[in-house]
Amino acid sequence: MSASKVALKRLQKEYKAHQADPPPFVWAKPNEANILEWHYIFRGPPDTPFAGGEYWGTITFPKEYPFAPPALRMMTPSGRFESNKSICTSMSEYHPGSWNVAWSVDTILVGLLSFMLSDEITTGAVKSTDTERRALATKSHAWNIAQPKFKAMFPEYATPAMRDLPNMSGAAPKPAGPQGEGKVPLMNGSTAANESGTMAADGAGPIRGQAKACAVLPSAYLREERF
Repeated sequence: MSASKVALKRLQKEYKAHQADPPPFVWAKPNEANILEWHYIFRGPPDTPFAGGEYWGTITFPKEYPFAPPALRMMTPSGRFESNKSICTSMSEYHPGSWNVAWSVDTILVGLLSFMLSDEITTGAVKSTDTERRALATKSHAWNIAQPKFKAMFPEYATPAMRDLPNMSGAAPKPAGPQGEGKVPLMNGSTAANESGTMAADGAGPIRGQAKACAVLPSAYLREERF
C-alpha cells in the first residue's frame, strides 16, 4: 500500500518536526521503504514501574492519513500491553469517528505513553503488578536487541548497553484515565467526556466483536499539526 500525496507530505513534515523537537522519553522514525510504517521507542519515565525500560512498537498509518487514524502496537513485553496486539484508544483505528486530522505522530506517541502510565484496561492492554512490570523493564533492552526488525530500524540503539534517547530530561506525560491527573474516562463506544468537560463523539463505534472500552487520551498533551 502506497501513501497518498497528502499523507506523504504530511508524514515527511512530521518526521522533520519530530527529529527537531522529540517529546520526552520518545523517539520514532519511518521505515525507509514505507513511510506509512513507523517504529517508535519509549523509555520508561522515572518513578514509574517502567523506569529503566525500553519499549519498541509500531504505528501503521492508512494511505488516507491524516484523514484516518493509525493502528498502534507495542512489541516489547511490558506488562501493560499485549505484545504485537493492536491497542484500542481514541487515536487508533478502532475509533475513526473520534480522530482529529490536526493530530500528529507526536500527539499519538505522547498520548500512548500517557495511557501506558495509567491503569486503564482496553483492548490490547493487560493487568500486571508493578513488580512484574519492573522485572520486564529490566529485561526489555535484551529482548529488543534480539529482534532483527528492531536492529534494522534502530541500529544506533541495538547496542549491548542501552542508550539514552535524544530527549530524556523533560517531564513525562501524566497518566491518562480516572486514576491519572488528566481525569479522562474511557470511551464506551458512543461519547466520552474529556478533562475539560466537553464531549468527544465517536460516531463509528468500536470494531465489531470488541467488548472492551477504548481509552480516550488526554487533550492536555495534544500537539496539533497543520497542513
